Amino acid sequence: MNTKPNINQSNFASLPTGEGLDGFSFYFLGAGGIGMSALIRYFLSKGNLVAGYDRTPSELTEHLMEEGAQIHYEENVGLIPEDCKDKTKTLVVYTPAIPQEHAELAYFRENGFKIYKRSQVLGMITRNSKGLCVAGTHGKTSTSTMAAHLLHQSHVGCNAFLGGISKNYSSNLLLSPDSPYTVIEADEFDRSFHWLSPWMSVITATDPDHLDIYGTKEAYLESFRHYTTLIRPGGALILHQGLEMQPDVQPGVTVYTYARNEGDFHAENIRIGNGEIFIDFVAPDTRINDIRLGVPVSINIDNGIAAMALAHLSGATDEEIKQGMASFRGVDRRFDFKLKNDQIVFLSDYAHHPAEIAQSVKSVRELYRDKKLTVIFQPHLYTRTRDFYREFAESLSLSDEVILTEIYPAREQPIPGVTSQLIYDNLCPGIEKCICKKEEVLNLLAEKHLEVVIVLGAGDLDNYVPEITELLKLKMKDEE
Repeated sequence: MNTKPNINQSNFASLPTGEGLDGFSFYFLGAGGIGMSALIRYFLSKGNLVAGYDRTPSELTEHLMEEGAQIHYEENVGLIPEDCKDKTKTLVVYTPAIPQEHAELAYFRENGFKIYKRSQVLGMITRNSKGLCVAGTHGKTSTSTMAAHLLHQSHVGCNAFLGGISKNYSSNLLLSPDSPYTVIEADEFDRSFHWLSPWMSVITATDPDHLDIYGTKEAYLESFRHYTTLIRPGGALILHQGLEMQPDVQPGVTVYTYARNEGDFHAENIRIGNGEIFIDFVAPDTRINDIRLGVPVSINIDNGIAAMALAHLSGATDEEIKQGMASFRGVDRRFDFKLKNDQIVFLSDYAHHPAEIAQSVKSVRELYRDKKLTVIFQPHLYTRTRDFYREFAESLSLSDEVILTEIYPAREQPIPGVTSQLIYDNLCPGIEKCICKKEEVLNLLAEKHLEVVIVLGAGDLDNYVPEITELLKLKMKDEE
């Protein structure tokens, strides 16, 4: 079975680094992607000219433009800066979301430019550092951002390329002038993580996903197994207890396990109440008592154990780890609380896989056991909905009320017969439920009694979160 990306390795090896980048321009197709934006920030920090295209403006692209990137939103070769039309001094980076027939990509391809996938460039930049990589179907953004914060605020320090915007730093890129470590979110989509050379890696979960790419669960698990062979001798694999995937590490790689209640790294004396979570962290060679989670949701017990394991094995002290966990402020769109008081709780979460949704709902339910829980969910991708609509329905049915919107297509074309109705029809009997267009969500919420509300999904429903927040504030005043 071929598990490697279909990319010319010799081209990858020719990517210049360090001083060899002086005078180069970088052009990004899909500049507004969260992974792409970290690379854009990296090359801006090196003084390179950076430009690119994205389909729609966003808060992230606006920030990138303020930081010096030249970004446009029209598929138009004429808008490519002249400095990016010299193929001897321009490197083009694209994401799989860009179609092969895209006019600008076609221009670069037909004119002999060097074109790289984002994952290639990330692998090249980080291969000479000690990569602390976090992989998994879900939990990788929160865990990697937490690990980066623990190390960055410690004497160890780190660089970091993250898959979300850290609230501590308002960025997804951290740079250190002297730390040997780089924290990396290792993305399994399109087998991107096969370009990495981890020193240590966490694997949080291997629930099958991206079956439009992999085809079968077995191929998905095989891709993770191959990833474990890339961990460098002398390093470590930190594996969540109970995963179906069996690792295949090189000699000299130490394998640890972790979980909430068991494994080489685990938690004891867990205390949840009054909106706070405290745990004792147990490692093979130390114990750190009374750690307070800065983002107190129960899934962050697992995420925190993995992050603390990485930080501990990289040399952070017990006291630095304890302080870092308490000061961690979270990640945009990951258990992102917008309102939190006795009247109403409102949060946004990126969960878009059935297992993620189940964990999100259970975590919030654990904090607010006696309150009505309303979930607003925008399915992401037609293929994912087709493959997992029953599992989505099962996970969403853990709430009291479900509001479904239309599917966010991202890179896909519609599939006949695949709509949000598939999920709706399989929700548990008795649950409150409805389907609406995303534009109708505000009017629908205005008429409802609400106590705890979660917006879930990886699409564009999050754009409505500020308006929903203001609506809920007005409802609070009206109900006083």
